[in-house]
Amino acid sequence: MPRLPQLIHPVQPVEVRVENNVADLLREMGKTAFQGKNLSLAAQIWREMLQHEVTILLGLAGALIPAGMRSLLVSLIENRLIDCLVSTGANLFHDIHETLGNDHWQGTCQVDDVALKKKGIDRIYDVFALEKEFTEVDRYLLGFARSLRPGQPLTTREFFFRLGERLLRDGQREGMITSAAKAGVPIYCPALGDSSIGIALSLQSKRRRVLFDIVGDIRETAWIAAQSKATGVIYLGGGTPKNFIQQTEVTADLMGLKTEGHRYAIQVTTDSPHWGGLSGCTLEEGQSWGKISPRAKKVTLFCDCTIALPLIVTAIVQDSRALLGKRIRPSMEKLWSLSTRAGSLSAGKLRKRG
Repeated sequence: MPRLPQLIHPVQPVEVRVENNVADLLREMGKTAFQGKNLSLAAQIWREMLQHEVTILLGLAGALIPAGMRSLLVSLIENRLIDCLVSTGANLFHDIHETLGNDHWQGTCQVDDVALKKKGIDRIYDVFALEKEFTEVDRYLLGFARSLRPGQPLTTREFFFRLGERLLRDGQREGMITSAAKAGVPIYCPALGDSSIGIALSLQSKRRRVLFDIVGDIRETAWIAAQSKATGVIYLGGGTPKNFIQQTEVTADLMGLKTEGHRYAIQVTTDSPHWGGLSGCTLEEGQSWGKISPRAKKVTLFCDCTIALPLIVTAIVQDSRALLGKRIRPSMEKLWSLSTRAGSLSAGKLRKRG
């Protein structure tokens, strides 16, 4: 009897092997099913991005820095696993907090929160932090902002690059912002006001207020997507960072730039698509907008990022040391320059969405 085309790869049980490292384990899990197989596939797709001339954009949402992911995220930048970071303001604030030598503390969700408030302790699920230290970080950011030239609009990329240079002088630990400043990896924060960074900046006087060129962020990231040979996206959680990266393809198309959609896509989420929210929407849904290439290699991994990310990154670093050392970053400075010189959109170049 001929074998059916669907019955090619039998599920193979994972076997415990003392000599296996994390990369070996993920390869074994790739022969299983459900999210175990998807975990392996995520590492495989990320590894393939690194093998080709692909600009990799990472979207970072959720309280991952307070949950202990700072050093891991730093390693993504230092090991050239990503080329561009789009983050919530909250993660960047917590990165600054730890870079300046402060800590987040293991706690519990089974606690009297009113009592915590009286003690000046803030809670993020089972993580504690001192409100006094957060206020000190607010003051630090306010002092930094006062050193900037007032009235000169900055993209969020320019703001965080300058902040990274300052933190390299003042910081006690390596953080995402400092490592990105050293490596030339751009950081964008499309919802900066929705964070303690925005709160700190709101304390400036009107005369000294920092102005942000959010439209400049949109144009720059569209040019990054359009002028790259290929792009790959990794979404840790959803929210604004995910949508901001997704829309680069739509924006580039409307600007008259040729795009095909992101060619590689990895999504790690705990959200469901049937509520209609962006955080849980499928990568296939993004294909209807032209955000994800019709021929994209993609996977959605339904898993807590604090579980998935350490396993995937460790496996890639263990398996691809030689590859990472040879990887060449795209020339972001050239792309930013092109974005600036392009000028305003003309009605003649405006394409129909989709």
